Amino acid sequence: MYRYDQFDAQFVADRVAQFRDQVARRLSGAIDEEQFKPLRLMNGVYLQLHAYMLRVAIPYGTLSSTQLRKLAFIARRFDKGYGHFTTRQNIQFNWPALADCPDILAELASVEMHAIQTSGNCIRNVTADHFSGVAADEIEDPRPYGEILRQWSSLHPEFSFLPRKFKIAVNGSAHDRAALRVHDIGYQIVRNEAGEVGFAVYVGGGLGRTPLIAHKIRDFLPREDLLSYTNSILRIYNLEGRRDNKYKARIKILVGEKGADAIRAEVEEDFAKHRDVDPLHLPAEEIERIRAYFATPDLAPRPATSAKLDARKAADPAFRSFIEHNLAAHKIPGYGILTISLKPEGGIPGDATAEQMEAVADLAETYSRSEIRVAHEQNLVLPYVALDDVPAIFDALVKQGLATGNTGLITDIIACPGLDYCALATARSIPVAQRLSERFAGKRAEDIGHMTVNISGCINACGHHHVGHIGILGLDKSGVEAYQITLGGTADEECTIGEITGRSFSSEEIVDAVDRIVETYLKLRQGQEEDFITAFRRVGIAPFKEALYASA
Repeated sequence: MYRYDQFDAQFVADRVAQFRDQVARRLSGAIDEEQFKPLRLMNGVYLQLHAYMLRVAIPYGTLSSTQLRKLAFIARRFDKGYGHFTTRQNIQFNWPALADCPDILAELASVEMHAIQTSGNCIRNVTADHFSGVAADEIEDPRPYGEILRQWSSLHPEFSFLPRKFKIAVNGSAHDRAALRVHDIGYQIVRNEAGEVGFAVYVGGGLGRTPLIAHKIRDFLPREDLLSYTNSILRIYNLEGRRDNKYKARIKILVGEKGADAIRAEVEEDFAKHRDVDPLHLPAEEIERIRAYFATPDLAPRPATSAKLDARKAADPAFRSFIEHNLAAHKIPGYGILTISLKPEGGIPGDATAEQMEAVADLAETYSRSEIRVAHEQNLVLPYVALDDVPAIFDALVKQGLATGNTGLITDIIACPGLDYCALATARSIPVAQRLSERFAGKRAEDIGHMTVNISGCINACGHHHVGHIGILGLDKSGVEAYQITLGGTADEECTIGEITGRSFSSEEIVDAVDRIVETYLKLRQGQEEDFITAFRRVGIAPFKEALYASA
């Protein structure tokens, strides 16, 4: 993991002191809420439906056990005993008192964490594949580049007041686990014909009220040009992005209106103009210096298979289910990547109690080199697990209610907080997710196979409903909650935006509607090996619409 240097530590400490003074002035009445708003947003503090909310950055989704314990402490001391992990690899605390926020930021700073640029019209938390550095299919670990981008972009003087928020993702494997095609900029690590490592560059993706898939504007960008090219993209956006209408201010709208070819030409022209005069070349030694922080720890050689794991798998159906869905291939033989689902039956997607966070921190310290990852699917990951240790980890997770074996299944639901917390929401997300989880729990989810369900409580799409196999959007219909369904979305390397099925469903109808979609798929699929998205692309939306609306 990256370690703060003296500059980092002083930078974060100074920000805490500044915000402490700003909060004191707000509480004393020296400044009003309108004056305070931009100040709190720059420090990750939102005013939600019932209380303030603090969003904490977890850069590229990597946490130490010490940091996770600190998050547990904050949840217990300053909140209601839990935190909510988000689709941007952040954690949110939903109930802090404003007076406590400076103390929370000071606690975060003590473990090299902060909430800077987790909100506002700036470059947000840079995200990455949660299997970075350990995936068997990885070309190169993307996290060093995420860290370089983080350092470069923090309080960047030219890009601190952009037309709108700006999101960057980096992915290092052929399989896209970072959803980079729905980001403002997506960097996909690739090799060219000469074997050199660089980036394919995608620009103009995003969800919300206008969901668009990013366009590739460069097949290969040398590593040393990462910051210079990013600078050019942001400069074009900052100059040309709309500021008269926040709904049309994202770079995806600019790309959509001008066309990807025109944006590519402008970026390339700016890049050529500034490349040799701006001091933004990344020296190879600097890349290596940052990469050294993310070096794979020395792992003891182990047999490629584990007799202990195989024996437990044969004797314990619950363990077998857990392994089949939550254990992924590691680049080092004898090890695995273990996903800890934060989606128990009837649970709130992405929520973890202080006790659960502490338990995961203990497991990471004992079994995973004190490292944890946060997945954009709102789960946690132990990246360095010996296969022989998986049974003991499973037993510990059972005690914490964290042993659900459902990664990638219909109950591994992505959901935003919705109208239970968010002032922007038009419908609740959490109760729908809980009821769906209960409807499809256990063997039924396994029989269905790989299927993603994403739920958003409003058009802002924080639940990524557009790219779920089944997407659910909460709406307000004359003061009554209603839910629109989309089908066929994916967030991976074959990224697609789901198709709207038709009229919306009431809160009472939505779970049954999803059930009809599932049953239709099970009747149409060609053997159990054909997953939902493959079947959907083969047959199209028509049979699902018929199943949903035939009796209407």
